[in-house]
Amino acid sequence: LAMFKSIRRCNTFIENIDKPVDLQSDEKIRWLAEVKFLKAYYYFYLLRMYGPLPIIDVNLPVNSSTDEVLVKRAPVDSVVNYMVRLIDEASPDLPMNIQDQAKELGRITRPIALAVKAQILATAASPLYNGNPDYSSLKNKDGEQLFNTVADPAKWDRAAAACLEAINLCIANGNRLHTFIPPANITVLSDSLKTVLSVQTSITEKWDVNPEIIWALNPVFPYQAFSGPKLTAKSILSDRQYPGTFAVPIAQQELFYTNHGVPINEDKTWDYANRYTLKTGDFNNRFYIGSGYETVKAHFNREPRFYADLGFDGGVWFGNGIVDQRNLYVLKGRGNSSLAGPKDNIRINVTGYWPKKLVNYLSVQDDGYVLSDFRLPVIRLAGLYLLYAEILNEQNKPYQEVLSYVDKVRQRAGLPGVVEAWSNFSNNATKYATQAGLRDIIHQETRIELAFEGQPGWDLRRWKKLQDVLSRPIQGWNIYETDAGNYYRPRTLFIPVFNLRNYLWPIRADNLIINNNLVQNPGW
Repeated sequence: LAMFKSIRRCNTFIENIDKPVDLQSDEKIRWLAEVKFLKAYYYFYLLRMYGPLPIIDVNLPVNSSTDEVLVKRAPVDSVVNYMVRLIDEASPDLPMNIQDQAKELGRITRPIALAVKAQILATAASPLYNGNPDYSSLKNKDGEQLFNTVADPAKWDRAAAACLEAINLCIANGNRLHTFIPPANITVLSDSLKTVLSVQTSITEKWDVNPEIIWALNPVFPYQAFSGPKLTAKSILSDRQYPGTFAVPIAQQELFYTNHGVPINEDKTWDYANRYTLKTGDFNNRFYIGSGYETVKAHFNREPRFYADLGFDGGVWFGNGIVDQRNLYVLKGRGNSSLAGPKDNIRINVTGYWPKKLVNYLSVQDDGYVLSDFRLPVIRLAGLYLLYAEILNEQNKPYQEVLSYVDKVRQRAGLPGVVEAWSNFSNNATKYATQAGLRDIIHQETRIELAFEGQPGWDLRRWKKLQDVLSRPIQGWNIYETDAGNYYRPRTLFIPVFNLRNYLWPIRADNLIINNNLVQNPGW
């Protein structure tokens, strides 16, 4: 309902833009373009939730007839074409970048608009929306088909053109993958930690100086205090507003690659079968695991994004006021329920993993909390690279062309290219040479790179893979135990239920009664 209210406001704006007599021409042109983009984006958000939508191009007058008010759902392809038309109309009148960042950062630019257009067309080409047999019976009451029943490969061609245009425009506008440049107070920094910080700060660096961010949320990200652990004795006893309760399941931890850049169950040099046995941190792993600290073997020999994205028992934590790599915090997560005192369950991290990626290393929690704010990215150049690689693979382009975009992202993450990694270390050495194998690689790469940024869930949905992911138990460690041998026993927190019908939200029963021209989504 809120989205359709926003669409109505957009229509009201467009219909009345010529009325103010003191509105400058350049302001009018820019505002009109921004509103058209916002209208398209609201529709995109609704499309991902509900599928086919009524297209409300103009506001209905108050004296409209009953038949005019009872709008029906438009087919997915019509909704997609409508969104694309709005963005195409808006893009030429949007600025390339924001000149007055102090006042206007967050307003829409042409690179933002083209990047969203690429996302829209990639979504429309994806299995959930393109020839999905599960929706072959979804029709309006007049028999109009709401989903195309046969997959159309040309939709990937359209998405490819849009995505390449967006990438080229972003690069011409100065966007590039972010790398960490140590400030003056960090005099010594190992290559290992620099790579970790390059990954972390691609999210937490301020938008106005982060060349990777194409579009980010305003205002600042409000959940840092939920995303990090209590690292000091004072922080355990301090303000309850900073609970550190955001928890990452074991399954997400296991998604990250080994240090060779391949999945943990494919790396022929990595002891997958014994990953839950104990191992003690040593000198060679001192930048990742606390020296002399007993933790689980699965935490060793993982890719840099593992250590950038996750806080875990025994893990080294760069920041929280300490940036001397010889004296960093070691996260001690075992028995964390007892740290906060009896019955104080609000501070429990139920899995034993924190989304460290969402905490700025400059933020300090001790006797209180001093936050270094950041804006959570909506679209980063890395995500656009991976989206284009996915599209190219769906077009069945040669893997060399596809991987050139994947490897850009892997290189920043401190990993070898896909061909080198799989050829040398995977038990499926030629996986990248088939379209299906490369699809799996790109999907996993995307889920790793964009973890905790609000995007992978939508991707899993459009890939029709979310049902598989959410049919498995959600597990964490045995957090109430202080002994390592007892702590590192996976325990099931709950078993989610996600059926085919859950790919699309249901339409409220009240709306179906009020407007009998609307049809319900399948399964509801």
